Amino acid sequence: MGDLFLSFNPQTEVIFEFSGNWLAALSVLLVVPQGYWLVKGQYEKFFLWIIELFVDQLRPIFGKMVSPGSFLILLSMFVFVIMTNFLGLMPYVFTSSSHLSFTLSLALPLWLGKMVLSVIKQLNYNLAHLVPEGTPGALMPVMVIIETVSLVIRPGTLAVRLAANMVAGHLLLVLLGGQGASLGGLVLIGLMIGLVLLVTLECAVACIQAYVFTILSSLYLSEHSSLSMSKMGE
Repeated sequence: MGDLFLSFNPQTEVIFEFSGNWLAALSVLLVVPQGYWLVKGQYEKFFLWIIELFVDQLRPIFGKMVSPGSFLILLSMFVFVIMTNFLGLMPYVFTSSSHLSFTLSLALPLWLGKMVLSVIKQLNYNLAHLVPEGTPGALMPVMVIIETVSLVIRPGTLAVRLAANMVAGHLLLVLLGGQGASLGGLVLIGLMIGLVLLVTLECAVACIQAYVFTILSSLYLSEHSSLSMSKMGE
């Protein structure tokens, strides 16, 4: 079982057991070369097409009242997560998005910053938001507890969802790939075809999980954006 989870170990036995595998996350910066900003080509057109589609998905969530820079922050998060997921599918590359410490560091700061700002700017609205309209008086204390818990666990659920989906696919690839040495003939061919299909599925999962992670983050942030912008306008 130790070899099964060896690819998820961030420790590298180089000097003082330095966690050098985390540096693999910085290799995302090399995916978009400098030539992208200098030379116009099909790569730039494809990238801009992805950006337009993603922004079109975010506009209905935030509506007309949107904070300046919100799209840019969420777009940067989406590109970073999807590139990290794809790099984790390459051989001998550490999958940083499979660790809760990585995914939680993406989900928690944005959520926490928005919550602190909304509490400072609109405390009464946030307290009233804990009790849905039409709730009977006897159920109000229970609803406050339920809404508070659901509000607090949001970054945790985002982090666990992304990490669990990435770990599940990688473990399945390791389990199936480890059986190839003991197989032969048509069974081995069937296993290779299954692995190719599974890698294709993992590529789709890498895109979908990055999209879901970013969209859910935007949904959580948009709950207080409209009121905050209306107050800023006043």
